[in-house]
Amino acid sequence: MTVSIEAVKAYLLDLQDRICAALEAEDGGTRFVEDAWTRPAGGGGRTRVIADGALIEKGGVNFSHVHGSNLPPSASAHRPELAGRSFQAFGVSLVIHPRNPHVPTSHANVRCFVAEKDGEDPVWWFGGGFDLTPYYAHDEDCVHWHRVARDACAPFGEDVYPRYKDWCDRYFHLKHRNEPRGIGGLFFDDLNAWDFDTCFAFIRAVGDAYLDAYLPIVQRRKGLPYDAAQREFQAFRRGRYVEFNLVYDRGTLFGLQSGGRTESILMSLPPEVRWGYDWHPQPGTPEARLTEYFLTDRDWLATP
Repeated sequence: MTVSIEAVKAYLLDLQDRICAALEAEDGGTRFVEDAWTRPAGGGGRTRVIADGALIEKGGVNFSHVHGSNLPPSASAHRPELAGRSFQAFGVSLVIHPRNPHVPTSHANVRCFVAEKDGEDPVWWFGGGFDLTPYYAHDEDCVHWHRVARDACAPFGEDVYPRYKDWCDRYFHLKHRNEPRGIGGLFFDDLNAWDFDTCFAFIRAVGDAYLDAYLPIVQRRKGLPYDAAQREFQAFRRGRYVEFNLVYDRGTLFGLQSGGRTESILMSLPPEVRWGYDWHPQPGTPEARLTEYFLTDRDWLATP
């Protein structure tokens, strides 16, 4: 079995370049700033952040490649047989928080782990996906997002999209509120069911699909007018995003436990956020419709 670490790394670096270029062009008002960093325990990455743009209030598209002599607890907790192995972890992770509350927040990630031990074959797996967190959602946007996700999965089997769509719904769920974080998309982890080349082809399909899924939504919504009350609602909903990332997200936990760069790990948090005691939107409002209709783990591609 050949584990083509350099080929995966080259793809991820190119993916970061392409996504940054496309988002800069869509924003038109500012550019990403790159911060290359090294990890004392091994590895490093290049963090790219964008802020105060015409479209993007805050965002980041990060590449990292870290390695060490022992897997951190977040990676070995459900795979105890791997404890004590050296590891390499590399991936691209991004979060985009637009200023306009009519434009959803988007998240995407593709990653690869390799755990090695002398005298034994390497153990490897892939993970990733993309998901969408709207504030003022539209059916056509939700359908488009999931259609692109389905089409990216289609060459790999008819069961792939529904399985990873369901996994996304279950993963990006705030258990303490019994509420989805957004309208979902795709999520998968520990993927090694196919051979290495097929798994690598799948994460390329997912990584390449992100812009196809997100940019048409951005282009439809970024010119819509909004007011201070809608920005306030956006800030309250962003609080849910923060809660999930700090309490549940495996990528955040892995980064912190493995000694990753804190600024790069926490770049996923929005720039302005609010919490209110027992806060709920008024019934019958567009704000209430978000949770009553859109955040329900529905099948957006079901035939009416």
